[in-house]
Amino acid sequence: MAMWKKQEFDNFETTDALAKSKDLGLSPEQLVEMYRTMVKIRLFEEMADKQYALGKVHGTMHLSAGQEAVAVGAGFAVRRGEDYLLNHHRGHGHFIASGADVNRMMAEFLGKDTGYCHGRGGSMHIADVTANNLGANGIVGGGLQLSVGVGLAIQMRKSDKIVMTIFGDGAANEGIFHESLNMAGIWQLPIFYLCENNQYGMSANVNRVSARTPFKARAEAYGIPGYYIDGNDVLAVYEFAKKAAEHARTGAGPVFVETQTYRYFGHSKSDRNLYRTKEEIEYWKTVEDPIDRFEGLLLKADLITVEIVKQIQEELTAEINAAVTFAENSPEPDVNDLTEWVYA
Repeated sequence: MAMWKKQEFDNFETTDALAKSKDLGLSPEQLVEMYRTMVKIRLFEEMADKQYALGKVHGTMHLSAGQEAVAVGAGFAVRRGEDYLLNHHRGHGHFIASGADVNRMMAEFLGKDTGYCHGRGGSMHIADVTANNLGANGIVGGGLQLSVGVGLAIQMRKSDKIVMTIFGDGAANEGIFHESLNMAGIWQLPIFYLCENNQYGMSANVNRVSARTPFKARAEAYGIPGYYIDGNDVLAVYEFAKKAAEHARTGAGPVFVETQTYRYFGHSKSDRNLYRTKEEIEYWKTVEDPIDRFEGLLLKADLITVEIVKQIQEELTAEINAAVTFAENSPEPDVNDLTEWVYA
């Protein structure tokens, strides 16, 4: 069973949401909004999976259920709509946490003209450049080299923006990972490297295919500060993401945060999960689930009630259902516009 290495984490486990939030400068309202966003991501991913099963989504899809704390903790720590985001193929949650409209997202998945990319991008290449969300990438580690270019542009413009580039443990074993960190370290670029380590690169457990973990040691080899944290503790993610963003924003150079988490679905829709047991998946769903953990803390702090939890679930379920209706009723792309919105 893939297990936590809690003794290695750089964070202390959150046990008191109210006390932790005061330390982080988060209001009770912000905590509840973070919880709502985590639930929205989970419901969206489950609905996306259903739409795929119904044959409405073509190609493949990489779902992030189980990893909501990383998306929300990091997404709330940066300046949404101002800082740049480079996403990866399992990036629906990060897109939602950045403030995306689920109507346009679902329309994009269904290949409709009202989607963010007019149906051209689909699940793996969704983008919104108007909000500085420069897009997801179907190439493993494909955003890493792009982040160097974006970071250099920010630096040359003397802007106080940063670029957050998101990738997984599989990408950390690609050559471009080292090339990107090396250049960022040389030029001291304002890059926040966020490694979303869900412990499996396709079907290979990270510890079987990596000479050394955690990966923060690789960043430190290039002179980049590195942190390894509990990616299912949303307030821990927020804390270290905030620290990373401020570090990069002040001109101190790049910073690396590795979050250990777990995905519930297979790598992609063709994945039959033959490389891990049902017991392992069930353990993560019942013991370490990020939404349940955060919900428990909020209930304990009297920031929400069981009735509010039910209300949030009902409201967001209605919102996701409405997104499907919007997508289904949206027009197909016009064949006469086939070459539009494809090339820069």
